[in-house]
Amino acid sequence: MQNTVTPTHCPYCALQCGMNLTPAPDGSVEVSERTDFPVNRGALCGKGRTAPAVLARDVRLTSPLVRGGDGTLVPASWDEALDRIAAGLRGTRAAHGPDAVGVFGGGGLTNEKAYSLGKFARVVLGTSQIDYNGRFCMSSAAAAGIRAFGLDRGLPFPLEDIPRSGCVILVGSNPAETMPPSLRYFTELRENGGTLIVVDPRRTRTAEQADLHLAPRPGTDLALALGLLHLVIAEGRVDEEYVADRTTGWEEARAAAMAHWPEYVERITGVSVPQLRETVRLFCEPDSAMVLTARGPEQQSKGTDTVGAWINLCLATGRPGRPRSGYGCLTGQGNGQGGREHGQKADQLPGYRKLDDPAARAHVAGVWGVDPDSLPGPGRSAYELLDALGTDIRSLLLMASNPVVSAPRAAHVEERIRSLDFLAVCDVVLSETAALADVVLPVTQWAEETGTTTNLEGRVLLRRRAVAPPEGVRSDLEVLGELAVRLGVEKGFPADPEEVFEELRRASAGGPADYSGITYRRLAEENGVFWPCPAEPPAPHGSGAALPGGPRPPGDLAGRAAGPGTPAGEAAGVHPGTPRLFLDRFATADGRARFVPVSHRAIAEEPDEEYPLLLTTGRVVAQYQSGAQTRRVAELNAAAPGPFVELHPRLAARIGAAEGDPVAVVSRRGRAVVPARITGTIRPDTVFMPFHWPGEGRANTLTNPALDPTSRMPEFKACAVRLEAVRP
Repeated sequence: MQNTVTPTHCPYCALQCGMNLTPAPDGSVEVSERTDFPVNRGALCGKGRTAPAVLARDVRLTSPLVRGGDGTLVPASWDEALDRIAAGLRGTRAAHGPDAVGVFGGGGLTNEKAYSLGKFARVVLGTSQIDYNGRFCMSSAAAAGIRAFGLDRGLPFPLEDIPRSGCVILVGSNPAETMPPSLRYFTELRENGGTLIVVDPRRTRTAEQADLHLAPRPGTDLALALGLLHLVIAEGRVDEEYVADRTTGWEEARAAAMAHWPEYVERITGVSVPQLRETVRLFCEPDSAMVLTARGPEQQSKGTDTVGAWINLCLATGRPGRPRSGYGCLTGQGNGQGGREHGQKADQLPGYRKLDDPAARAHVAGVWGVDPDSLPGPGRSAYELLDALGTDIRSLLLMASNPVVSAPRAAHVEERIRSLDFLAVCDVVLSETAALADVVLPVTQWAEETGTTTNLEGRVLLRRRAVAPPEGVRSDLEVLGELAVRLGVEKGFPADPEEVFEELRRASAGGPADYSGITYRRLAEENGVFWPCPAEPPAPHGSGAALPGGPRPPGDLAGRAAGPGTPAGEAAGVHPGTPRLFLDRFATADGRARFVPVSHRAIAEEPDEEYPLLLTTGRVVAQYQSGAQTRRVAELNAAAPGPFVELHPRLAARIGAAEGDPVAVVSRRGRAVVPARITGTIRPDTVFMPFHWPGEGRANTLTNPALDPTSRMPEFKACAVRLEAVRP
C-alpha cells in the first residue's frame, strides 16, 4: 500500500513554511520538501524538519490528567476531566462573577480555534478577561500600524517584494536564527544590487550578512529613527509631493524629529554620526526601500512610539504604498497574525473589529445569535491578566501557552498561577505551566488536525490533517464544544473546523480583516489567499479590496497577484485577495497616512551603580518560544542544550569569568545562573540571554513587565542587571 503524501505547513514560526508529510510503516512521519509553496520554496530549518518528533506517543500527552488527593496529576477519563473543568469555572462564576474567570490563549492556535476561544469566553463564560501570548509578540507594531495606516497587517506586501527593493533596514530582527528560510530573501536582495542595513546591539548571524550594521544601545531605537529622520529633513531628502498628497500631521512630526540632532542621537545610541549619514544615503538614494521591524524595537515600554518613528521615516521618504517599498513587521508566532484578528485579544472581536464599537458588537452578536448588550467590554491585557490571577481572577482556562517560562517577571507570574483556585490547561505536552494545573487536557496538534493560519504576509493558509491523533486525544474545538454544553450552551461550538471557518467568514465580513471571500477550497487550490478578501468580486474598474474608511481602490491587478491560482480565482468571479495594501489609499477615513509626533524617552529601568548593565533577550535557531515542544526533540537539544549568557570579553575579564563558567545574572526581580558565552559580537555594556528554558536559567525571571501605554507590550528587550561570577 502506497503511503499518502499530505501537503501542509510547519507548526512553528510565522513563515508557515510549506512541507509534505508522509506516514511511514513504523508509525513515524517523514518530512519532505514542498517546492510549490512560494514562501520557503522547499527550504526548511531544523525545527521544521524535526517537527514530527513531537507527534510521538512517548513525547506528548495522550490522556487527560487531574490533580489527585495526594497533589499529583493522575490519568482520568475525558468525562471526569471535562466535568471538573465545568464545575471549576461554574463555581467561580457563581461565587465571584463572570470576570473572576480568565481565558488565556496562544499565537499557535489556528484561526478556527482562536475564533472559538474568543466566542466561548464572551458567550459561554460572559467574561471580559481574555487575552493571549501574542500580546508579547508584535502588539506594538500593530498599534503603530493602526495609528499610522488605519490597518495592521504584519507585512502589507508579500515577501517576494523584499529582494526587489533597493534597500532594506532590518530593525531588531535576526531571521537567520528565528526564521532561517527567510534569509534567502535578504541574500537575494544583495545579489540584486540592493543594500541590507541591520540594526541590532549584537553582531548576529543576520548582521554578518549586512552591508551596514548599526549596534545601538538596547532601548534607544526610537532615538535612532528620529536621528535618521532629522538628517532626511536637513539634507533635503523629504518626498514633499508624497507627503502633501498622501499624509497628514507632517509639521508636528517634523518639529519633533528636528529636536534629535545627529550628535545628540550618537550620545544616546552609540551609533556614530558618519554611520547615521551613511544609513540615510543608502535608504534614500534608491527608488524603493523598506523598513522591517521585529521584537527588538517592539518589546519596549515605548514600543508603539518606536515603531511609529520608523514609520515616520518611511512616510517622509515616500515609501509606504509604493512598489517594493514601505514599512512592515516580521511577525514571530505561527499564527500571531490570525490569532489577534479573530477574538483572542482583550479588546477585539472577529475580523479585527473593536470590542467597544457598537456596530462591530451588533454585527458579531448577530452572527452568534446573542444580544449585543450581553457581550462584555474590553478586558485586561496579557500581563495585566496574569498579574491579577489569584486575586480578581480566581480560575483560568489556558490554551497553547506557557507563561511560567515566557512571561516577563516569570517568578511572580508563576506565583500568581499557583495562587489560583482552579487552573485548566489544554496542551500537546506537559509544559511547565500545565504541570501546575488542576486539569490537563491532551489536544491535537498541527499534523493531526485541519485548520487555517495566517502568516506574516497576511496570507491565509490551509493546514491539512496528515495523521490520526492517538487514542485519548481530542481537538481544542471538541473541548470547547463539550464545555459549552456542560455550561448550558447547547449549540454554536461545532468540532468541524470548516464549519467554524464558515462562521468566521460571516463574522469577519466587512471588518478590517475580512475573510468572507476565502474558502477551504480556494486555500487548497490557490496556495493561500491574502486578506482582506471580501465575498464580492472587485468592481470592474479595479481589483483592490475595500479598505476601512473609504471606497474600493482601483489598484493594479498585475501587482496584486501573488502565488499560484490567484488569476484563476479572479477569473472565476471572486475577489483575488490583496497581497499589496495601500497602493491607492490608506485604510483611514480620508485615505491618508498619519504622521505621529514622537520623542525619545528612556527605558523604564536604566542601569545604575547597583545594576550597571543592560540585559536583552531573544531566541536561538534550534529552539522555539518557551521550548515546551522543541526541548523534547533530541536533535534540537543537541544543538542548543541549555541557557547561557552572552557577554563581551572585557566584561568577562572584569568579573573574572571564563568561557563556560557559571555566572549569575541579577535584576531587581530575581537571579538566573547560566554558563558564560564570551564573544566580541555584543556591546560591552550589554548581555544577552535566550528565553527558551525554565528553572535556574530562566531569562524571564529577570525581565521587566513595564508596559507600553498603548499596546500594553512588556519591556522584554531592556532591563538593568549585574553579573556575578559564581565560585565553587
